[in-house]
Amino acid sequence: MTITVNSYAVTPIRLAIVDDHKLFRQGIINLLKTYPQFDMIIEAESCPQLLAALAIQLPDIILMDIEMPETDGMQTCKQILQLYPQMKIIALSMHTADNFIFHMMKMGARSYLHKDIDQDGLREAIEEVAAKGFYFTEKIGEAMLRGVQSKSIQKPYMNGNSLTPREKEVLTFICKGMTNSEIAAKLFISIRTVEGHRQHLLDKTGTTNSVSLAVFAIKTGLLSADEVGGHF
Repeated sequence: MTITVNSYAVTPIRLAIVDDHKLFRQGIINLLKTYPQFDMIIEAESCPQLLAALAIQLPDIILMDIEMPETDGMQTCKQILQLYPQMKIIALSMHTADNFIFHMMKMGARSYLHKDIDQDGLREAIEEVAAKGFYFTEKIGEAMLRGVQSKSIQKPYMNGNSLTPREKEVLTFICKGMTNSEIAAKLFISIRTVEGHRQHLLDKTGTTNSVSLAVFAIKTGLLSADEVGGHF
């Protein structure tokens, strides 16, 4: 099928979107429907659902949330590229920390977009990836540079396996509103050690402070709202 855009006949760019939030997913679909050069052929709410759809038909580009139930976007990106090496994947995420960007791009994504991107930015990214194979922003470039230069950039948290038992303990106490000195006394460790654990938690989860860390812990099921209580 071809369409005419600015007097030129073009083949629409076939798109797939996978995101577990229906409202966001359908919002993106409705937005992209306003552009005749795009054809949304797959809508999935989970990575297994996406993989099943890909066995039937292949899009040109996949718009992929990197944090979903069952399987995270990073592992799914790796799995898809093992099956379909030429597939172009654009990551969509609320996370802006370097480790999320660096590791998703390292897995083979062609671009990494924050979910607050505007309509024109999303259109441009899709068209650039379709035409050139990639779309790099200044943020992506900086994250990749720091990732290459760093010897210890942490792979971001996607499931409970990446947190040590001690980190989980410290996370629980942070979410209870305890200070570093209170946590140190509780665990019989130094304040400096607590500070180190706190920083590792922020790095692994891509959060920036105790409040966002508590929200992340609840969202991912690490802690219940009752365990966090009214501290945040």
